[in-house]
Amino acid sequence: MILKNFNLDNIKNFQNKIFLFYGDNEGFKNDCILKIYNNNSKYNLLNYNEKEILENEDNFYFNITHASLFEENKIIIIKKATDRLLEIIDNIQEKKTENIIILNSDQLDKRSKLRSFFEKHKDYYCVAFYPDDQQTISKIIFNFLKKNNIKISPKDINLIVSKCNGDRLNLYNELNKIKSYVLNNNISSDVLRKLINLSEDYDLSKLVDNCLATNKKETLNILNENNFTNEDCLLIVRIFLQKSKRLLNLKKNYNKNQNLEFTISSAKPPIFWKDKDIVKKQIHNWNVENIKVLIYRLCKLELLLKKNINNSINLITNFLIDQLLIKN
Repeated sequence: MILKNFNLDNIKNFQNKIFLFYGDNEGFKNDCILKIYNNNSKYNLLNYNEKEILENEDNFYFNITHASLFEENKIIIIKKATDRLLEIIDNIQEKKTENIIILNSDQLDKRSKLRSFFEKHKDYYCVAFYPDDQQTISKIIFNFLKKNNIKISPKDINLIVSKCNGDRLNLYNELNKIKSYVLNNNISSDVLRKLINLSEDYDLSKLVDNCLATNKKETLNILNENNFTNEDCLLIVRIFLQKSKRLLNLKKNYNKNQNLEFTISSAKPPIFWKDKDIVKKQIHNWNVENIKVLIYRLCKLELLLKKNINNSINLITNFLIDQLLIKN
């Protein structure tokens, strides 16, 4: 059964308490899990990952079916959940446990067996956690700043919004960093930018995707905002190679069927919904021969980086800028 996240406020009224949380917004998921825990304070919180359960199923079943004298029930979080847990979920239902069980998955597309099972089954609950929009993020920032008596300009608030990339986990990291520094004093824009630039780097995959889509402004912004290491440069090339080979297959398939939506939806491995628009742009931007040339250049660049590791940042930067200037 599909639920909205605000329905979780009434979790005590649910007959069964087995949930699937999926999506990229880890901060939002953590907020909901914390709220559930606070509303069920007598429950004991247990964390598992899928591998632990699959390696020792008997121990897992024992923990969810045997109560202690000192606790009412348990809230059990299963991280990195995938389709491999379907049989175990069925077994849990048969044991009639009163525990709250939450499977925490990354983004799942509609072909996921786990997602489909939870959406269609009336006794299980499926909740999606998509990236927050700018309005939601701005509201969280405003409330945080007000509560902690921190004053910054609207321009600086927009800077924080752009850096968190729709994920509350990134946002909370930035806000707590600012709080630790400011200690109830005003903070200048220069200091704020230095603090923000200490945050975790943009996803390297996002850098490659924008470069392949010839999104010049976004690519240059990511380059300017990050301090790449020599190891990062090698990783960028390998991600570039992987995505270029995927793009080559997509372009070949598109040339055969001339149906962009079908090309995207039938891709293997699947392309997540949030990446579809940028992949479509990549397919439009490139032809088969140019992609082959790109792959050849990437292989040469990887060898060059290994021979000139101390100059790798300049080499990768020049390569990315050259790609933005090429008209495919």
